[in-house]
Amino acid sequence: MKILAILFLMFSLSHAKIYYSKVEPYEIRDISSNVSGLVLSIDENMIGKKLTSDAYITIDSELDAKELAFIKDKLEYLREIIKVNENVLVNLEKSLVRKRENYKRITDLKFKSAVEKDKEYYDLISNENLYLSTQKEIQNLKVQITDLKLREAHLKRSVSDKYLSDKGFVLYEISVKVGQVVGVSTPLAKVADTSKAKLTIYLDEEDVADAKNKVVYINGEKTSYKISRSLNIADSKNISKYMAQIIIDSPKLFSKLATVELKDK
Repeated sequence: MKILAILFLMFSLSHAKIYYSKVEPYEIRDISSNVSGLVLSIDENMIGKKLTSDAYITIDSELDAKELAFIKDKLEYLREIIKVNENVLVNLEKSLVRKRENYKRITDLKFKSAVEKDKEYYDLISNENLYLSTQKEIQNLKVQITDLKLREAHLKRSVSDKYLSDKGFVLYEISVKVGQVVGVSTPLAKVADTSKAKLTIYLDEEDVADAKNKVVYINGEKTSYKISRSLNIADSKNISKYMAQIIIDSPKLFSKLATVELKDK
């Protein structure tokens, strides 16, 4: 019986299915423009190299930078105006305290005519309205500051988006030229995450359920890798096949064809 079991195991191992897959970067990103503008520079020498914090594509941001400077000045002016109005408000509040006291006293004086009392009343109401108007102006100025801060944030984001660096990724492809005017969603480049690699294989239906428990052999060598991702929905192109991926260490050379076998432990 033991001999039969060993023979059966050897037979099953020798008949493990072989899948073929390209060693691909862990991720390839399509970089599209978030802004509109003129492409000023492209560093094509970085194609195939790992990107740094330096820009490989720059888009004109001169007007954005100027508007940012103007907004900074305007915010400073508005804050100064608010400070002045707040001081005015303090003085108006002190004045109102006196005017309310004076009006309260005069209403009880019989020798004061109705005209005099009405005049004091209207003067009090006028000062109260001025106080409320000053409060309203301060609130309007604060709303303007909030709107400018939002505009400032948009401009900072725009300037940042016009300086493409994608540090840590490898520049795979550039899709624009210097002097080209780009708009939102215009394809700019492709970058690749080569910190890891992936192998994509398409399993038969009967192999899907137990795939993650299999021992992975790559190019005939046993590895410690496992199926990292698998779908239980058939692939749209490879009909009746189910996609699975194995995440592996980054190789020295990508896009080489590799054989993958999944065997029982």
